[in-house]
Amino acid sequence: MPKVLLLVAFAYLLGSVPSGWLVMKVYRNQDVRKLGSGNIGAANVFRAGGPGAFAATLVADGLKGFIPVMLGILLGLGDQEIALAAIGLAAVLGHTWPIYLVIAGLSWFLVVRLTRLASLSSLIAVAVGFVSLIALHFVGWQAWRPVGWWVIALGVALVGLVLYRHRSNIGRLATGRELKITTH
Repeated sequence: MPKVLLLVAFAYLLGSVPSGWLVMKVYRNQDVRKLGSGNIGAANVFRAGGPGAFAATLVADGLKGFIPVMLGILLGLGDQEIALAAIGLAAVLGHTWPIYLVIAGLSWFLVVRLTRLASLSSLIAVAVGFVSLIALHFVGWQAWRPVGWWVIALGVALVGLVLYRHRSNIGRLATGRELKITTH
């Protein structure tokens, strides 16, 4: 049973990885949420990025369920269909309601309400998303023991990308010249 629970947690967390957003950042250096329907799914990636980006997103999204289920089979769960179905379902739930985005989104909302600074809120949300990935591991919400280097490398790379893309905002924040969100 612990094996199944760990694989369910792993599948959920792997499902939480926003494949379409990552593919569009790598292929076109664009935020797919600002294009087409605003959805990070494969259909919007196809509209915004073309067939190559679509294929990469489709494969990445499929691997989110395939990898944990295959791990389950490799770990001896091949005859336990309910366990494999639960693992696959967890990947779909993570894809649909990713915990990293929920936690990061809540932090963004809280900071923007307190400071009215969207750029600061974005920077903190990214940091909270990355830190929550690590923290959730240490409280047992993740199947990795320890967090794999590729997860850390991806997190560091994404934080670096956000810092680079927000470098002018960071300069204005440091000098107190960053514009606040206004209601008019």
